[in-house]
Amino acid sequence: MTDRSVLVAGATGGLGSAIAGLLAERGATLTLVSRRQERLDQLEVEGHRLALDLRDPASCQRAVDAAVAHAGRLDVVVNAVGLVAFGPVADLSLDTMEELFLTNTFLPIMLARAALPVLAEGGAIVNISGVIAEQNLPNMAAYGASKAAVRSFDEALAREARRQKVRVIDARPPHTETGLATRPIAGEAPRMPNGKDPADVAATIVDAILGDATDLPSSAF
Repeated sequence: MTDRSVLVAGATGGLGSAIAGLLAERGATLTLVSRRQERLDQLEVEGHRLALDLRDPASCQRAVDAAVAHAGRLDVVVNAVGLVAFGPVADLSLDTMEELFLTNTFLPIMLARAALPVLAEGGAIVNISGVIAEQNLPNMAAYGASKAAVRSFDEALAREARRQKVRVIDARPPHTETGLATRPIAGEAPRMPNGKDPADVAATIVDAILGDATDLPSSAF
């Protein structure tokens, strides 16, 4: 990854920070984006740091522009932003559903839209839809639907981006111990088995970026 410019969105999350750390170890020039400056300040990864709310399309553009300004180019975008909510559909508020889709679905679409015009040939966009995009579950219906929409988007985007020799990688890791389930925007997480180590999931994703993968199903982890 030496001399390659990578924008990591959600860089302070359990998975985003693990991916950023591995990319830094491999020599990437990083632009790190998160909503909270204090969490960015605590991140032990070298890179240009930006506190932005990427649910705003203008912020997506600012993040991409900053990455190009910082490194002179943009090769890879990793989107590790996500929210979760639990509970029966009948109990979910409209506000909760809108927040899930704005963050989990519209944000990756807007970020990809901003990045595509400037991504270098041979570059990549990585979105993390997760195993829930392969099989939705009761009490996670809206969350699962927001992630399945990302998987569908990635499938079509990959064909469009191929024209400029940019890969789109949809990553669908199994439940991973990122702490996200302990911070739902609604409801309470069901009892879950122990999840994957974020470091192991991050390693699989970074290896895919370095290789030629175009899809990372749950079985890849």
